[in-house]
Amino acid sequence: MHHDNPYLQAMTRRHFFGRSARGLGALALTSLLNQDWFAAAKNATAATAANPLPSRGIIHPLHFAPNAKRVIYLFQSGAPSQLDLYDHKPKLIELNGKPMPESYTKGQRIAQLQGQKLTCVGTKFKFARHGKSGAEISELLPHIAGVADEIALIRSLHTEAINHDPGVTMIQTGTTQAGRPSIGAWLSYGLGCENEQLPAFVVLSSGFGQDQPLLSRYWGSGFLPSNHQGVEFRSQGEPILFVSNPKGINDKVRRRLLDGVRDLNQLKLEAVGDPEINSRIQSYEMAYRMQTSVPELMDLKKESKDMLDLYGAEPGKSSFANNCLLARRLVERGVRFVQLYHRGWDHHGNLPTEIARTCQNVDRPSAALIRDLRQRGLLDDTLVIWGGEFGRTPMNQGEMANGNYGRDHHMKAFTIWMAGGGIKPGITLGATDELGYNAVEDPVTVNDFQATILHCLGINHEKLTFRFQGRDFRLTDVFGEVVKKLLA
Repeated sequence: MHHDNPYLQAMTRRHFFGRSARGLGALALTSLLNQDWFAAAKNATAATAANPLPSRGIIHPLHFAPNAKRVIYLFQSGAPSQLDLYDHKPKLIELNGKPMPESYTKGQRIAQLQGQKLTCVGTKFKFARHGKSGAEISELLPHIAGVADEIALIRSLHTEAINHDPGVTMIQTGTTQAGRPSIGAWLSYGLGCENEQLPAFVVLSSGFGQDQPLLSRYWGSGFLPSNHQGVEFRSQGEPILFVSNPKGINDKVRRRLLDGVRDLNQLKLEAVGDPEINSRIQSYEMAYRMQTSVPELMDLKKESKDMLDLYGAEPGKSSFANNCLLARRLVERGVRFVQLYHRGWDHHGNLPTEIARTCQNVDRPSAALIRDLRQRGLLDDTLVIWGGEFGRTPMNQGEMANGNYGRDHHMKAFTIWMAGGGIKPGITLGATDELGYNAVEDPVTVNDFQATILHCLGINHEKLTFRFQGRDFRLTDVFGEVVKKLLA
């Protein structure tokens, strides 16, 4: 085959028939399929041309009046031991070193190997009541204890997952199966962002090299458009990887380059109608805008010495304290969902030493964030969440001599806390049995917890959906009820 077009000259016979077959098939498929997808693609093209960075989400108006405008989720990766921090069990201390009663564990799904001797282990740390609420909190968390009247302790959360990856996947996406959108992505999709210079969903991590790995799909967008995935910021070094101009490229050259790429993408979008191309255009534009907005945002040297001391933050270092302070700076600027991940809680052995070290890293900045938001008038419309993917067992794991012990994964009951943003302060919801094994009062599922978060933001969790592969999906899957006792 000969032609003046060099592209066609280079096309082989096999390529020609392959492309022709696919083209004819696509035409036939178009005539058979519902036209909604193509209409959506056309609308996306028009929206991109009119406003390349729309900040509004799809929910207008909100389903009901919101109490929260934004969320800061202090995720404690690895699963903190509720029995050493928030759920005091004198009976478990009394039975320390004795066999765990079979009535609790027989026939139950537990992380520890079946047939292994199960021994009760009570905490070695003292608990006390704090604030007007009288919340019982461990001596390991004196700063969080100091804001007891601002938080709502939930002692009856339980999950389907017994291992870390499905546990984190469950609490972040509503199911143990990988591939679904994370909660931050859902909120970006539903509510958008209040600042076009920053993404709606930002991720910060600390505790590097400890415990389980953090997988980027924990803050992924799943089947939602990819511009809703979390953007990972770094408190040390380059704020965002691959966003700065390469060496030798100035802003004028970068702008020309991006304009050219945008125009090519726009042509492709108009030709094939793939909405993901629209997401790519938006992502490139957001990256360009963040070049100027993010460096100033991430510069903690602009904070006062008193503020740095409140958090225990040190500019230029990677730490949970720095990330908590950055979280406040992010929500001040209109970021919708800030997800902090801190590793260091997976205490299968040597728990007394290791948990004390981890608490030192997170206690002060967690409480500082609550106090800082309160004094700035931001706590009432900012929802703050603190907790991990599941809890730890009342039974010992590993060495138990000389006051040492460890705890395995526990899915039946664990504790988190929430504050601000429509949550009733100074309450304790739910309870576990006398050994802390099962939730026996006001049990809360992970999907209930997620439904309550959405409710605080003015969203009916059953109505925030996305059609994918012929089904309407939502964050809470087909479950979840709002925990009304938590609401202010």
